[in-house]
Amino acid sequence: MKSIIKKTIITICVMLGFINSQAQAVTDSLMQKLDSEKIEPYHLTVTYNKTTHLIFPSAIRYVDLGSEYLTAGKADDAKNVLRIKAAVKDFQEESNFSVITDDGKFYSFSVFYSSFPSILTYNLELMAKSGSSSRANIQLEDLGFSPSMSDQLMEAIYKRNRNNIRHIASKSFGIQFSLKGIYIHDGKYYFNTEIQNKSNVSFQIDFINFKIIDKKVAKRTVFQEKPLNIIRTYSDISDVPDNTTSREVYLLDQFTLDHDKILVIEVFEKNGGRHQRLEIENEDLIRAVLLKDLPLKIK
Repeated sequence: MKSIIKKTIITICVMLGFINSQAQAVTDSLMQKLDSEKIEPYHLTVTYNKTTHLIFPSAIRYVDLGSEYLTAGKADDAKNVLRIKAAVKDFQEESNFSVITDDGKFYSFSVFYSSFPSILTYNLELMAKSGSSSRANIQLEDLGFSPSMSDQLMEAIYKRNRNNIRHIASKSFGIQFSLKGIYIHDGKYYFNTEIQNKSNVSFQIDFINFKIIDKKVAKRTVFQEKPLNIIRTYSDISDVPDNTTSREVYLLDQFTLDHDKILVIEVFEKNGGRHQRLEIENEDLIRAVLLKDLPLKIK
């Protein structure tokens, strides 16, 4: 069984673009993890006439199906949702599949057929918080280092909560959205943000985006927006209750701006109009604080 797992991991790494030495290193690291801390697979049921959906905390990078009994695909316009169902009716054997996500997590699943599955939607983030150990960290080439390292860095930024930036904020209808700091480490930006709700109505977050736009869009008939991918978040806040303050740390790839561009961070309220918008200049980005200059205990 271990040899099959090892072969599968190597195949996945190669298809993700790793060279042989990198694939072997990732495989060896994960196999050591498996030896020292056994990762039990998630158990789920599928059927032929209905689709099962799995919601992951991060975008899906790769899916490996264990047999022809299963068919799967990413949901349209939702990079973190996987659709899976039985390709044949009433299969008796246990099957399996594995998933790698952009945040460097490896998930393992055991699959059984059921004509009447009791669950059709699985939220992997909630399942992980319940104490399941059916996932492991691996190192993805574009992340640059172990996801556990980025988790430590985000936690350190979140807990220290330094206010290195004081001039970038927006405020309306009792909601204030502020950028408290920009940090950089190993080619990645860490944006430390804060939302203060001074109203008596909770602020429910619909979505947040980072994008690069032209400075003078109002004077142009044609302009381009470049959306940026959020690699990881620290707390994944979805609601700021009335008269409270919540903070979040966002991890993005390193970039800089042309003289006629700005970075815009937008937060949209669900079923509301108290949207917030921050504008960041290139000079703010290039003044990002080096994390190695902070007294953080990075392992």
